[in-house]
Amino acid sequence: MAYDTPEESQESAGSERWGAPASRPGLGVPGDETRADGIPEEAGPARDRPAPFDNQAPGETHSPGAEEPPPRVGAPSLDQARMEEALAEARRAWECHDEVPIGAIIVLDGEVIGRGYNRVRTDGTPLAHAELLALTQAVQHLGAPRIPGAIVYTTVEPCAMCAGALLHARVARVVWGVRDPKFGGCVSLANILSDPRANHRAELTEGVRADEARELLQSFFRSKRAMQARPE
Repeated sequence: MAYDTPEESQESAGSERWGAPASRPGLGVPGDETRADGIPEEAGPARDRPAPFDNQAPGETHSPGAEEPPPRVGAPSLDQARMEEALAEARRAWECHDEVPIGAIIVLDGEVIGRGYNRVRTDGTPLAHAELLALTQAVQHLGAPRIPGAIVYTTVEPCAMCAGALLHARVARVVWGVRDPKFGGCVSLANILSDPRANHRAELTEGVRADEARELLQSFFRSKRAMQARPE
């Protein structure tokens, strides 16, 4: 995913866009009063928890090469546990470096072989996405540029850059929490990991611990806006 700075996100819907239902009117339209999570600014308690995805259930899986998504299934308990590890990485990004909280881990044969969290501002490079840092650690651990059979858990849908790298690495499966409608490269803006024209495809599962991933992001940006609103 793309990691906006608070300054870049404050005047757009980007700070609270995560997992926005694409079917809701007004999303991304300049001047619309609806936030990117689909909740009007004056929404009451009944709308505090919108449906997290458009035509998507928690744990929904997209198989490589399938023309239509298979029936929706509940997220397996192992996916839930692994996503907690990715969420822990995301929290480290915020708590240790004041970065946008995105985290990722890579698992092969039941072992975590790579971990990463957003370090774009800390490292001063747009390449320091959580997925790329986890992938770098994983291939260094194995001493090989490809990790067939690996499963990637990331709190937010990978961007096109990260999805392309995961495709080159030949990972078997990618699991994420919330979509990124503005930069997501797996289902939102492109289908890099499942495009039938590619010479490799990965199984995709989304919606795992989505509420926690979304709340972490929204809390981060709320805190930034609150700090910027304080009088000098």
